[in-house]
Amino acid sequence: MSVSATTKVRAGSSASAAAARSERGDREGRRLGLALTLPAQLLVLFIAAFPLLMQAYISLTDWSPLDGIGWWQAWELWNSFANYTDLASDTRFWNALWRTAVVMGICVPAEFLLGLGLAILFMDEFAGKRIFYSVLLVPMMVVPAVAGYMFFMLFQSGGPVNDILSTLAGTRVSVAWLSDPNLALLAVIVADIWQWTPLMFLILLAGLVGVPEDQLKAATLLGASWWQRFVTIVLPRMKAIIVIALAIRVIENFKIFDTLYIMTGGGPGVATETISVYIYKLTTQDLIWGYVAAIALAILIALSLLAAFAIKRMAAAGKEAP
Repeated sequence: MSVSATTKVRAGSSASAAAARSERGDREGRRLGLALTLPAQLLVLFIAAFPLLMQAYISLTDWSPLDGIGWWQAWELWNSFANYTDLASDTRFWNALWRTAVVMGICVPAEFLLGLGLAILFMDEFAGKRIFYSVLLVPMMVVPAVAGYMFFMLFQSGGPVNDILSTLAGTRVSVAWLSDPNLALLAVIVADIWQWTPLMFLILLAGLVGVPEDQLKAATLLGASWWQRFVTIVLPRMKAIIVIALAIRVIENFKIFDTLYIMTGGGPGVATETISVYIYKLTTQDLIWGYVAAIALAILIALSLLAAFAIKRMAAAGKEAP
């Protein structure tokens, strides 16, 4: 064998040995990393999995804290899937779900359109922009319970809203906003739009700022109108941001509780009883916790599917963006 061939063989052997040592080091590093993080991983898994498993277990029973037995003995009141069959025929549940959908169907589009309009407006420079920006974000910083109390006072029969309407109408207006089954939900919707439009504005403004300015200038030089620039350049690059904004507000609006409960308590009657208020009443007043667990688990699954769909759409929008 020649000297050059021997050298090549030795070099190959050295490379193989180095690769083996590297692979061995990687395996040892992974094992060490797993050993160091395993306690934290198990803790996180326990925190996430235990409540979910407990909820699923309780949802298959008729257990209540009034039964005099611990939750771990709830198997004595096993009812299989009776809670879920009751859920399917629970008119009050479906009505609460429908009211939640109505609130969500009005609030989310209104917040999106107002937020988008404000975001477009704040893309230009104008006097006092920083001041207006700070003022616009104030509603989002207000605690929802405090916002509920504010609007509870505003919509009283002798409150500021009726005073403003009286001034505009030239005659005394005394509308019982929160006592009228047809108007109470409208008052709640106004409060939600006031408080959460700034969040939509903030998210959409971040998306608008990320649009390449050179492309907008080039389109302007080519004679494209504002609408053409918005449709062909801005919107395609904002698809992922829009999906995120809508998904956040749909999920959060579905859980609306604080503001609504302070303003109306779900009343008058059940006129403003959304799904969160319904669950709260079942939990604290009726104490049928097995049924509550079934409702909560069904809602969790539905919202998880919605979140998965939003993530899928967001990924697709990211790939489609030029």
